[in-house]
Amino acid sequence: MLECLKEEILMGKEINREEAILLSKEPLEELCHAANEVREHFCGNAFDMCTIVNGKSGKCSENCKYCAQSAWYATGADEYPLMGTEELIKHAQYNQDRGVLRYSIVTSGKRLSSSDVDRVCQSVKELKKKVNINVCASFGLLDTEDFEKMKDAGVTRVHNNLETSERYFSQVCTTHTYQNKVDVIRKAQAAGLKVCSGGIMGMGETMEDRIDMALYIRSLGVKSIPVNFLNPIEGTPFASLVVLSEEEMRRIVALFRMIIPNAAIRLAGGRGLMKDKGRACFQSGANAAISGDMLTTAGITIEKDRAMVQELGYFIQEIE
Repeated sequence: MLECLKEEILMGKEINREEAILLSKEPLEELCHAANEVREHFCGNAFDMCTIVNGKSGKCSENCKYCAQSAWYATGADEYPLMGTEELIKHAQYNQDRGVLRYSIVTSGKRLSSSDVDRVCQSVKELKKKVNINVCASFGLLDTEDFEKMKDAGVTRVHNNLETSERYFSQVCTTHTYQNKVDVIRKAQAAGLKVCSGGIMGMGETMEDRIDMALYIRSLGVKSIPVNFLNPIEGTPFASLVVLSEEEMRRIVALFRMIIPNAAIRLAGGRGLMKDKGRACFQSGANAAISGDMLTTAGITIEKDRAMVQELGYFIQEIE
């Protein structure tokens, strides 16, 4: 069954929910090998590496149960307002000097205020004059007008994770809805921006929830898909959850590749929990990563990541 579905995917078939569930039960090594073949067929050996900066930290009004920056929980996370232009440019230059092609500014909170959107758009305009790097942004539940301003400023991609399936979302957050996130993705796309959207695995969801999320992302036409693995943070409601095994992480990555064959499957938060820092996942269908530090947790250095992916036969290049 695995071999037949793999061949059909290589011929252009989109697998359905029932087929994805069947694949999730296949032997791990065979599944990962098939996913890697699919990755090579559709994406070659290109590897998409990006970095993020925590451009505004803490005091978030939302109650996402995994997040250190939520004002609902006592986690000791840093708190500071929106970074100024010079600091954002400094971070961008640092990343460009190390060969990073895409840099994302991420801010805490349900959404940036209109005045803060205007401020950061002006910062992006100045940044683009000085640094040759693509700029992404994650500013929350914005409106179409905000996305149009961002596009005019030089932002090319918006990040907005669905986090999990629609069924399970209320177990993760109750201060906004799954539909709120979907609406934002569609508004960003309507403004002419590309979208990056994925989720966090290991929050108590089922494999079917993960599959449902991947299928929904596929239906939205999203081709940059962060796969985060929960790093339980003290003080959050998910602090006591058990970290997923590395075998489970590989299985998830392989399934996402089989569901969305031509995407950048991007290892993101939680990669530092893996003993091999993601190497096995990069041989199981993943072909992208967020390098450097995450928002509130340490990541892997750009230099170490570049060395690893080159050793695996990849070359750094934007995908999509």
